Amino acid sequence: MSQYQDDIQAIAALRTKNGSAWNAINPESAARMRAQNRFKTGLDIARYTAKIMRADMARYDADPSQYTQSLGCWHGFIGQQKMISVKKHFNSTDRRYLYLSGWMIAALRSEFGPLPDQSMHEKTAVSALIKELYTFLRQADARELGGLFRQLDAAQGDAKKAIQDKIDNHVTHIVPIIADIDAGFGNAEATYLLAKQMIEAGACCIQLENQVSDEKQCGHQDGKVTVPHEDFLAKIRAVRYAFLELGVDDGIIVARTDSLGAGLTKQIAVTNEPGDLGDKYNSFLDCEEVTADSVNSGDVLIKRDGKLLRPKRLPSNLFQFRSGTGEERCVLDCITSLQNGADLLWIETEKPHIGQIGGMVKEIRKVIPNAKLVYNNSPSFNWTLNFRQQAYDRMKNAGEDVSSYDRAALMNADYDATPLALEADEKIRTFQADSAREAGIFHHLITLPTYHTAALSTDNLAKEYFGSQGMLGYVAGVQRKEIRQGIACVKHQNMSGSDIGDDHKEYFSGEAALKAAGKDNTMNQF
Repeated sequence: MSQYQDDIQAIAALRTKNGSAWNAINPESAARMRAQNRFKTGLDIARYTAKIMRADMARYDADPSQYTQSLGCWHGFIGQQKMISVKKHFNSTDRRYLYLSGWMIAALRSEFGPLPDQSMHEKTAVSALIKELYTFLRQADARELGGLFRQLDAAQGDAKKAIQDKIDNHVTHIVPIIADIDAGFGNAEATYLLAKQMIEAGACCIQLENQVSDEKQCGHQDGKVTVPHEDFLAKIRAVRYAFLELGVDDGIIVARTDSLGAGLTKQIAVTNEPGDLGDKYNSFLDCEEVTADSVNSGDVLIKRDGKLLRPKRLPSNLFQFRSGTGEERCVLDCITSLQNGADLLWIETEKPHIGQIGGMVKEIRKVIPNAKLVYNNSPSFNWTLNFRQQAYDRMKNAGEDVSSYDRAALMNADYDATPLALEADEKIRTFQADSAREAGIFHHLITLPTYHTAALSTDNLAKEYFGSQGMLGYVAGVQRKEIRQGIACVKHQNMSGSDIGDDHKEYFSGEAALKAAGKDNTMNQF
């Protein structure tokens, strides 16, 4: 017997137990409401989605073609529509997640207005967005099940059984969210407190970066400053304790390193003996040898191999790493994080290049054989130019004729139909599958896709509607496409919960219910 039928019987018994005062309660109506609210709390969601993500990680280990994907969200409606679309086109949410970007919270969700990605926004906005996303995803479940229940009431015979099977085997819109906690918004205690709020809102996976909290920069901007490993590991442990305290034992931590593009550190690491972790961190500092006579007041000194060294300190009071050490520092960061409680890695790069990423992963896997990455397929990269230049370089190295191409101007639309451009586009198309296989990338995400799609679609609508097309700009450019592509929210009243409300009115008031979905509802035109 299905859970739905079990609930009907259990509520019927409860109604009998409570006597005539409960006579107006319909057990089937109550069971339907219970089915439409499968996940009662954020912790229910976190535990459920953590198991999904752990299973997907194991599946990827066995077969790297089974990588996972997500798109970034800045509003609950955006996340909801993504998963409705995924279910419509693929009949499953398998291996498709959502990503919560700190960049988009800063740019779009702060009470200060648009902010750069520098952890200046209200940190509670992070957990608030997680809760909002899951509120909209739960409503998508309720809406879809409500439609199935109405079909069930109208069906007869075998058709009724088929609809009952769809109800019993309903695929939820609830999926894992990889949630960005930036650099932790303060010390380890601050990181722990925010992580708890995020987990309570439903996060099963938290991404943490090794920048200094009060100097935090977007991963694709200059001026990034990293912290010594022990500082970062304390925050990883803080997140793990938050998961364990709340009973999400399978919680996942993504350790992000920005060392590839970060040439600065605010602190010199504590070291107790040569070769320890602090000493390794300090070994990358840009230093000059000094003598006791040449030391100035306020200088910071390091002794190594019997030599007295002065790390280069900038006017900002930050210390500088040696040029060209980024990849080596990334490898050390990743190994250290995995050895101390992280589950997945994130290496922020300056371009999407499989050879570069794969080279670092190869070094990491010499120590941690099953190391896996979450990778930012970032809109900050000029994908077209990067991959056309990679195609140009391959052709040139292979001795092919590239005289008709200007490597610095390959974005030019005149190149769009050329063999070089077609080769580049094919490499972009297969980038995720290729890098999952060759560079250890378990999860591919685009951080800011809907920031850009909202801007692009709004530009197109504004150009047409306020121009010569008038209302046709909306009808031809939006509504007609919604209808023909079967976009659910063309019935926006239904999407906002009108039919769910009508069902409830009928449950609560019976024939006296004043419902909105009558014959005069213009939604019937769709």
